[in-house]
Amino acid sequence: MTAETSQTLDRGLRVLKLLAETDHGLTVTELSTKLGVNRTVVYRLLATLEQHSLVRRDIGGRARVGLGVLQLGRQVHPLVREAALPALRSLAEDIGATAHLTLVDGTEALAVAVVEPTWTDYHVAYRPGFRHPLDRGAAGRAILAARAGRPDDPGYALTHGELEAGASGAAAALVGVTGIEGSVGVVMLVDAVPERVGPRVVDAAREVADALR
Repeated sequence: MTAETSQTLDRGLRVLKLLAETDHGLTVTELSTKLGVNRTVVYRLLATLEQHSLVRRDIGGRARVGLGVLQLGRQVHPLVREAALPALRSLAEDIGATAHLTLVDGTEALAVAVVEPTWTDYHVAYRPGFRHPLDRGAAGRAILAARAGRPDDPGYALTHGELEAGASGAAAALVGVTGIEGSVGVVMLVDAVPERVGPRVVDAAREVADALR
């Protein structure tokens, strides 16, 4: 800790991170051990976080992340979208296809930013807010491949006709961005994705990841 930082705030944020990493919640004793502070400090931290609905405790006393984090989470998408737009514009213009940034939302893939090319005669209409299962479409498949850490994965996923008849997709997962799980890709009206597109979406995903760090 430095003179410019708050020890209490730091501990409170560490509590939220610890709770976010478990599905079963943590007891005061478990948090005390993980934080290296006494139980009284943990009780105070939890009480303060509960007042802001960022933490809730069940009947058994286990603390979990509260619904208040959802309100904070809703503000993340505009910031992520703004950071990703330059790379998406470049990708869309270069490939001549609709480019998108997709993030995980529960068990679904959610398009949060979309850029259409300006010079093509036609392209796939794809809108922010579009959802689909993670195991369908290139955007979701790229994310699942990154989760699995597949050693033979080329770094991108290719699909055809899984979300829209006649449309093909290519996407690469965001790598090395703490707290964000997503992918960058393109969707186009072709039977087979051109060879250069896969590596190009990998480059775009890297650009977006760098912008978000």
